[in-house]
Amino acid sequence: MSLTADLLLHAYSAGVFPMAEHRDDPEVFWVDPKRRGILPLDGFRITRSLAKRIRNGGFEITVNRDFAGVVEGCADRSETWISAGIRDRYLELHTMGNAHSLEVWHQGVLAGGTYGVSLGGAFFGESMFSRRRDASKVALAYLIDRLVQAGFSLCDTQFLTPHLASLGGIEVSRARYRALLRDALSKDADFTRPAVPAPQLLLQRMTQTS
Repeated sequence: MSLTADLLLHAYSAGVFPMAEHRDDPEVFWVDPKRRGILPLDGFRITRSLAKRIRNGGFEITVNRDFAGVVEGCADRSETWISAGIRDRYLELHTMGNAHSLEVWHQGVLAGGTYGVSLGGAFFGESMFSRRRDASKVALAYLIDRLVQAGFSLCDTQFLTPHLASLGGIEVSRARYRALLRDALSKDADFTRPAVPAPQLLLQRMTQTS
């Protein structure tokens, strides 16, 4: 079965996601973890150092300005599950309005970012990257704020890494995840609607919800 954009959307709605063994692998396999990583939208942790980085780091935040660049940045590592076929399908989903990126720029250069797929009130985070200290953490802070403002209820991180756990990520059972997913899919959210907040407004809102 060939990987198509419609198949991807169906898979996400059913709680599974694709991966490739390596960047040159033409095949994909489907993953349905027993323990699923999520970032609770009311539990993101803003440390003092991250707050300082957001206020004083000189970053510019954009949304959907360079989706292809973010995907390439995420794949630019020695080992990656983002094959050419997977990359092309996410580019197609982006064209369809179902995949989005959040970019972190520094002095006009793409310094980090994250991307994922949206369905209803569920956002399925795919990957993130950083070329400058804390750029991926900054991206996640702005992502969580955007999801809250846009009416999302679920931020799926697939797996829980130490990096995500340090920011408030948790693991839930497959059954719990499916329940959260069903509820999220019934909601109506728009990733593109909120404006990018100024750093101080972002920090005020994150402090109120954490």
